[in-house]
Amino acid sequence: MSTAKTSTAKKTKANTKSPAPHTADSHDLIRVHGARVNNLKDVSIEIPKRRLTVFTGVSGSGKSSLVFDTIAAESQRLINETYSAFVQGFMPTLARPEVDVLDGLTTAIIVDQQRLGADPRSTVGTVTDAHAMLRILFSRLGKPHIGPPSAYSFNTASVRASGAITVERGTKKAVKATYERTGGMCPRCEGRGAVSDIDLTQLYDDSKSLSEGALTIPGYSMDGWYGRIFTGCGFFDPDKPIRKYTKRELHDLLHKEPTKIKVDGINLTYEGLIPKIQKSMLSKDIDALQPHIRAFVERATTFATCPECDGTRLSEGARSSKIKKISIADACAMEIRDLAEWVRRLKEPSVAPLLTALQQTLDSFTEIGLGYLSLDRPSGTLSGGEAQRVKMIRHLGSSLTDVTYVFDEPTTGLHPHDISRMNDLLLRLRDKGNTVLVVEHKPQAIAIADHVVDLGPGAGTGGGTVCFEGTVEGLRAGGTVTGRHLDDRAGLKETVRRPTGKLPVRGATEHNLRNVDVDIPLGVLTVVTGVAGSGKSSLVPGSIPADEGVISVGQGAIRGSRRSNPATYTGLLDPVRKAFAKANGVKPALFSANSEGACPTCNGAGVIYTDLAMMAGVATTCEDCQGKRFDASVLDYHLGGRDISEVLAMPVAEAEDFFADGEARIPAAHKILTRLADVGLGYLTLGQPLTTLSGGERQRLRLATHMADKGGVYILDEPTTGLHLADVEQLLGLLDRLVDSGKSVIVVEHHPAVMAHADWIIDLGPGAGHDGGRIVFEGTPADLVTARSTLTGEHLADYVGV
Repeated sequence: MSTAKTSTAKKTKANTKSPAPHTADSHDLIRVHGARVNNLKDVSIEIPKRRLTVFTGVSGSGKSSLVFDTIAAESQRLINETYSAFVQGFMPTLARPEVDVLDGLTTAIIVDQQRLGADPRSTVGTVTDAHAMLRILFSRLGKPHIGPPSAYSFNTASVRASGAITVERGTKKAVKATYERTGGMCPRCEGRGAVSDIDLTQLYDDSKSLSEGALTIPGYSMDGWYGRIFTGCGFFDPDKPIRKYTKRELHDLLHKEPTKIKVDGINLTYEGLIPKIQKSMLSKDIDALQPHIRAFVERATTFATCPECDGTRLSEGARSSKIKKISIADACAMEIRDLAEWVRRLKEPSVAPLLTALQQTLDSFTEIGLGYLSLDRPSGTLSGGEAQRVKMIRHLGSSLTDVTYVFDEPTTGLHPHDISRMNDLLLRLRDKGNTVLVVEHKPQAIAIADHVVDLGPGAGTGGGTVCFEGTVEGLRAGGTVTGRHLDDRAGLKETVRRPTGKLPVRGATEHNLRNVDVDIPLGVLTVVTGVAGSGKSSLVPGSIPADEGVISVGQGAIRGSRRSNPATYTGLLDPVRKAFAKANGVKPALFSANSEGACPTCNGAGVIYTDLAMMAGVATTCEDCQGKRFDASVLDYHLGGRDISEVLAMPVAEAEDFFADGEARIPAAHKILTRLADVGLGYLTLGQPLTTLSGGERQRLRLATHMADKGGVYILDEPTTGLHLADVEQLLGLLDRLVDSGKSVIVVEHHPAVMAHADWIIDLGPGAGHDGGRIVFEGTPADLVTARSTLTGEHLADYVGV
């Protein structure tokens, strides 16, 4: 019988076939066919899911247009369509990207380099879950116990109220009730950590009377309504010098609460100068103000650490509650890696799950190379690369799988030593079953790709096609611009320039610097390097005294509204408008999208902005002007065969030729365009909003505007950010030209090609945060490579092949 059973089992096993692949498993590709967004030229590709795909190519070749403006944008549009019709009625209709077929999409999560909110109450702790978990921990274990988690929040004010409520049950009855909420906000600075004061000398000249023009506040002229109000209010004598005012008169001028008055038979409201300008100027986003008002606000407002909370933002009660002699203010001020160790030593079974979750979050900061930050660090002070890595924290522990993560140059701001950490994190996201799409230039990051898409061959109209699609090995052998430069290595210079002087820095202690003394050579190309968080930015430009000869060109947001573009920022548009006006016999204001020539529907913005309150705002192209920003009648005027909207749509390289000769020859405009091309921005369109530029592009735009300045020392912060391998060579040529023209160039940089090209290197470290802040090497690149005494030296030696 057993023999029969065995025979039957063998027969059954022999007839068993592996099941046919399930139809659901066939959707393993994201298919893009006929993409024509921006400069894409009918692009068709297939991207493997659950793999890491790197998109590369020269700056302006169409990478972002394909990844962000096509794939991620369509995913977002389709997600919005899943909302109910009622909700969609409150949302703008997102335009479908110009593409024939786009299928196989999954939910896209964009992790970009946009700066985190610059609100003073936004910190590294609040933009992650770390601060929320820390508040819960202190509300459970803190001694003395002061209240719930909100009692430790500097964003929550304490509220106490009492009164009577009427309960209608049978007979009406008034019941006394009290309400109390304990918050952790410092009442003096309202959770900002700093208090602002107004410099009265910037508001008025007290030796003059109001009638003589004592007020120096923009717009407060005695010739207009303000003059009539001050003259007719009767609270003070407008012909008496302000320094002779009584206390009452000075109070009424500066602080009087809103009061109804009648002037020349007209009902008006008088209010003191300080509350008036606080509402009209100081309460607004300083970057959105007009330049002259912004200058006044910066001049008149002074900030100092709050004396009541000593900058911790917290109330006395929140600071008094401690766990093992550590308050929540102390915990937030620690470097995150030290805080992680402190949390690890807490052994309390009642909150074990909370401690585990907090521990994992804090360890993620260290893994991602941000262990040197503290939770109380204002989020607005983070660099673009740091902001992107902070955003990654919330995704590392996510339970979501089969999601498409989209990254924009995640290695920005990372030392070669730290790039391997970032690579490990990207691979971890992929191994969880997610599709990872990365826009990148650095060879170290390209090397880990499962699939590579190389766009080009050029920038702007010269790009927009797929030059290569396949493996990294195939890219090396493919002959594309990226493939040819992938293994490029800049060699050490045989001879270095001799310094012509020195810029002494003595006793630098800003942030983590440890009483640093250093002489920065002048007349040469100096590179300041070190791992992320080692103190480079604190030393340069943080500790260099600002004077007329020092020009610091950073990557911070360019001040200006979303209407600003390269043409307006560089002053290029002024001579262009005048040339259009002269050629057509009309006023220059017609050719300004911020003045008479603006499209009346979108007011010259080209798009309609919709604020979605709790969600990210959305911009949709204006249907009347189709994004051209100008009234239709203005587009009838031409210069050199082009209307003003066509000129603003030109890339810098094309505009440089257009304004060089012929009817459209404008020498002033051509000179500006030449400088823009010199810094590697030939692909930028003249009318591209400044808010869409990357940190590296903003810096190079600033550099172009400063190249005509007479400053003797240029300080650049990672100018290779966003540059393709082929463009780095052009940047090095530009730096050489600056030095050869008699300038001193100091560059904060991680790129090995720039380090190898330097005349002098200053290396900070050896680690980040409190492990850094010291000079670990000073000398020539050749000496650094020979010594191999630092992490930078080891990586540079590997790079140059020594």
